Amino acid sequence: MTEPEVATGQLIVRASGAAAARAAILGDRKTGPDGIQLLLRCTVPRAVAEEGAKLGFAGCVLHVLPIGGHDGEAPGRRGVVMLTLPVAELSLSFTELRPLMFRPVDVEAPLRALFSSAIAHVLAVGASLDPHGLAHYLRGLAELVLRSVLRAELDRADALATRRREAVRYMRDQLADPSLSADQVAEALYISRRRLYQLFDDGQGISERIKGMRVERAKTLLADPAKAARGIAEIAKDCGFASAAHFSRTFRKTVGETPREFRERALAH
Repeated sequence: MTEPEVATGQLIVRASGAAAARAAILGDRKTGPDGIQLLLRCTVPRAVAEEGAKLGFAGCVLHVLPIGGHDGEAPGRRGVVMLTLPVAELSLSFTELRPLMFRPVDVEAPLRALFSSAIAHVLAVGASLDPHGLAHYLRGLAELVLRSVLRAELDRADALATRRREAVRYMRDQLADPSLSADQVAEALYISRRRLYQLFDDGQGISERIKGMRVERAKTLLADPAKAARGIAEIAKDCGFASAAHFSRTFRKTVGETPREFRERALAH
C-alpha cells in the first residue's frame, strides 16, 4: 500500500488477491473474489508508527499506514486506511460492486472524519474488545461508507439490482427454514421462478446459493466463542440443515474439514 494508490479524500474499492483482481479487471462474470478491500486516504492517529499498524480478526484485516505530516482537517496525520473483509458478509453482492471496482470515488469531509474517528477508536481500544463484535462493527462501517459514497451509483442501478438485494435479504432471513427453496423465494418477491433466476447472472443456482449462505452462517456461529456451548446439531438447525449428518457432510465437502474440526481450529486462535 503506497501513497499514489489513493488520492486525498478518495475511496478505492478493489478485489482482494491477485487472481481475484485479474478476474475483476478482465470482466469474468462467473468469478468473484472472496474478499474486497476499501482504501481511503484520511486522517490517522499521530500515535501510529511509521511502519503502520495492522490488526486481523474474524475474517477482517485493518491496515493503517501514515504517509505524510499533519492533516489540517483534524488532529492527526495523513494516512491510508485499508480495510479487507469477506464479500459474503456484505449485504451488497460482488455483482453489484463490480462496476465500482478500482474507481476512485470522492468522499465528503464529514464522512471522512467519521470514518477516521472510528478507525482511531478501533486502534486505541481494539485489543480489549471482542474480536467477533469488532468484526461486525467494521463490516457495518464498511457498509456505511460504501452505501454513502456510492449512493448515486447504486440509485442509478436498474430494478434487477434492487430485486436481487431483496432476494438475498429474504434468503438470509429465512435460512433457518430447511424447506427454503427457489419457489418460496420467488413467491415472497411476487415474481416467477424464471425471473428469480434472471436476477443472478453469475452462474450459481438458487439452491447452491442458499447452501453457500448456510455454510457461511455456520462458519460464523462455529467460530464465535460466545456460542461455543451450542452443539453441532443446534448449529445445523440454526442454519437450516435438515439434520446434523447432512450438515456435517455438506460442511466438510465445502470447507474441507468437519464442523467440529473447524470450530476447534477457529477457537484455538
